[in-house]
Amino acid sequence: MVSIKDVAKRAGVAISTVSKVLNNYPNVSEETKRKVNQAVADLNFVPNSVAAALSSKQSGRVAMLLNLNNVSQAIDEINMQYMAGMIGRAVEMNLDVITVFYSMLKNRSVDEVIRYLQSQSITGLIIFGMSKEEKVLHKLIEAQIFKIVVIDAPLVNACTSSVWIDQEKAQYDVAKKTVMENNGKSILYLAGRKNGYVTQERLNGVRRLAEEKNLELLVRNGDFSELQARNLTFRHAKRKDIVVCASDLMAIGAMRALMEMDIFRPVCGFDGITLMGYAGKQMNTVRQDFKRIASEAVAELKRLLDGGAGRQIVLDYQLVRMKYLDIIC
Repeated sequence: MVSIKDVAKRAGVAISTVSKVLNNYPNVSEETKRKVNQAVADLNFVPNSVAAALSSKQSGRVAMLLNLNNVSQAIDEINMQYMAGMIGRAVEMNLDVITVFYSMLKNRSVDEVIRYLQSQSITGLIIFGMSKEEKVLHKLIEAQIFKIVVIDAPLVNACTSSVWIDQEKAQYDVAKKTVMENNGKSILYLAGRKNGYVTQERLNGVRRLAEEKNLELLVRNGDFSELQARNLTFRHAKRKDIVVCASDLMAIGAMRALMEMDIFRPVCGFDGITLMGYAGKQMNTVRQDFKRIASEAVAELKRLLDGGAGRQIVLDYQLVRMKYLDIIC
């Protein structure tokens, strides 16, 4: 069996250096990382922690991969609900969970990511907030080395399942409710990030509504930003009847801008975050149960680890008008 000593000899470095590279220690030169990773690949080295887990058939260590590259505390609420749902269900199912952040994998190749995860004894992952531009994560999914569940991305193969709500229908439903309640004839639609899977699905929903009801539709990308939504509302809302937003945070930005402009336009959001109750005016929104989504993802990952095949799971949602009295304790 290949040992860490063999890797160190092959790379021409100390054993402690190999350990630092495998465990992602800082202050290790790129050249040293390259030599160690190449030696690991050449020798097909598997760290002892992984080998022990495999030999004892313990495949219960999973990672939740989160993207915390956000500037808004409102988005932190969603991540915290995801974490609570995942950890709670993992404890019930006797799974060991660690948290990995996108920034920890930044600038790594897919082979380096695989070796890093294996060095942590990871057998399964739940990926949150994945965009179309995450090329390394796409390659990781395609490699089918780990059992994976992706949240809010329609990616499925033999080892990968997808969990989300029907984004297109949810956007259609909340926009239609707002339009019909207010007899609107035109929509300003503030979409999310251009590279997001949910962005395209939600955009499809509002476009379907506009076509069915013969509504005038103006689409602008708000990038899920309260500030961007505010600016776009100042620029375009006067000429439209309804403002439909692909997130609650953008809906709050739009509503605040309308209040400053001293004009009324119905606004609806998407997600159901607590902050909507403090927006000043009630707005329709889509309430997603993020805690439940994460919990279902853990159960699905356990099914994959037990030999199940990948599939798509679509959960339900609610249309609500969030009120201040409903959210205070």
